[in-house]
Amino acid sequence: MPEAATTASDGAAAAAGEPVFVDLGGVGLRYGAEPATQALDGVTMRVRKGEFAVVVGPSGCGKSSLMKLVTGLLPATAGTVKVAARPVRGPLKIVGMAFQNSTLLPWRNVLDNVMLPLELVEPHRSRLRRHRPEYQKLARGLLESVGLGGLEKRQPWMLSGGMQQRANLCRSLVHSPQLLMLDEPFGALDAFTREELWGVLQDLWLERRFTCILVTHDLREAACLADVIFVMSARPGQVIASHRVDLPRPRTVDSTFEPGFVDLVHRVRNEIAAARGGKAAPRQPGTR
Repeated sequence: MPEAATTASDGAAAAAGEPVFVDLGGVGLRYGAEPATQALDGVTMRVRKGEFAVVVGPSGCGKSSLMKLVTGLLPATAGTVKVAARPVRGPLKIVGMAFQNSTLLPWRNVLDNVMLPLELVEPHRSRLRRHRPEYQKLARGLLESVGLGGLEKRQPWMLSGGMQQRANLCRSLVHSPQLLMLDEPFGALDAFTREELWGVLQDLWLERRFTCILVTHDLREAACLADVIFVMSARPGQVIASHRVDLPRPRTVDSTFEPGFVDLVHRVRNEIAAARGGKAAPRQPGTR
């Protein structure tokens, strides 16, 4: 591992003294009329301010439902959901979101796509007309930071999938949200692009220190980015384990070959296999 990684401040240590920012207590969620589907049951999860949390688990365990509860897009049917010490009773303005598909609007260029939240979220919406040059400078700076400088006037279809997701990350951060929610944002990309974007996201987080919750199926991605990993069971989803990630930052693709990294990924994989009723995989020397 490069020397810079061993001397970088650890996000987990930085967040250790911060208050709990996302607090789920015994949360349950049921869909539909009787017989209803129990998506989540008794989920308890606490994420501190400025922490990077990752949620993993088998398909259908309720990871995306959890995102909707935290952001206020769905009400919980049991338990409590609090963000910034306040009960969540509707959609939150302090949240930025990004999904597996970039959802960039095809009739808008890159800059206008990135600025879209400023047209919707107060207080930026009221200030945008009078302060548009200031906001454009902010958006251009974000695009520059993720390697998209000079591409502001391109249409989304002119960009590769990885470039579109870079723009998508910029759009989710342009209004300076306190909480960033990411639902498998790199899942549709090839392995090389995905690993490159891990570094882009980590750099943005190290610079801005927003609270982040990432949902992913990629256990290497989880270990590479997280301060804490929450492991969920099969439906109805429950948090069955959590892991503090003490690996130094910044983490690189080379870090994924380190023994501590490999052991963590293997441990989480076995927990998910057990949650699905499967057999734990034997540890193979030198595997990832």
